[in-house]
Amino acid sequence: MTALPDGHGGPHVFVDDLERPQLTDDDRHHLERVLRVRAGDPLTVSDGAGRWRAARFGGQVEPDGPVHVVAAPEPPIRIAFALTKGGRPELVVQKLTELGADVIAPMTTERAVVRWDPARSERNTDRLRRIAREAAMQCRRVRLPEVAPLTTFAAAAARDGATLLDRGGAPPSLRHGWVLVGPEGGWSDGERRLDLPRMALAETVLRAETAAVAAAAVLGALRARLCAELPVSTD
Repeated sequence: MTALPDGHGGPHVFVDDLERPQLTDDDRHHLERVLRVRAGDPLTVSDGAGRWRAARFGGQVEPDGPVHVVAAPEPPIRIAFALTKGGRPELVVQKLTELGADVIAPMTTERAVVRWDPARSERNTDRLRRIAREAAMQCRRVRLPEVAPLTTFAAAAARDGATLLDRGGAPPSLRHGWVLVGPEGGWSDGERRLDLPRMALAETVLRAETAAVAAAAVLGALRARLCAELPVSTD
């Protein structure tokens, strides 16, 4: 397995072309003004699709090593989370990115207090994608997560392998293709009536953002084989 950038090679940034890496103005400003990177300092560059290489910073970023190709982790971790108040959707996307989620989908549910109109939805989706990109740079991912446009509970529930995160559910498992995280008010009676599998993370009631982050942490640890799935009881 090809190793990921570990931080010893300097900051990590995304570029469109690994052969001729070009930084965006914002990335260059962050490297120069915030991180104090100077000409000749090392950094790593990635195309966001699993390829990366070492480079040297300067007026023109110069490749300084071979291109490494990292296979996509399997199975993918996909999480749809109900909209929450304030800046918590941004926090959720940031942490899900750090924890390795592959697809992240904000979702409307019956009991969600927050509603996005089409214009606000487009603006917020763009912002969430920027946050995911920044988080991926910070944690040195080489594959950018997909941040999907706002979806509905019905659409999320219709996806293959959709599973409700709910108290009393089965132990966490990678067999579930999508994990759906409800709002602070919980799932409605109508949403619960759908014949979907359930997965639990705790015996206590978790905040919506805590549940989403915990789901990514547990599933990511299972996928990395840092812990083992519990056998499902047949009693």
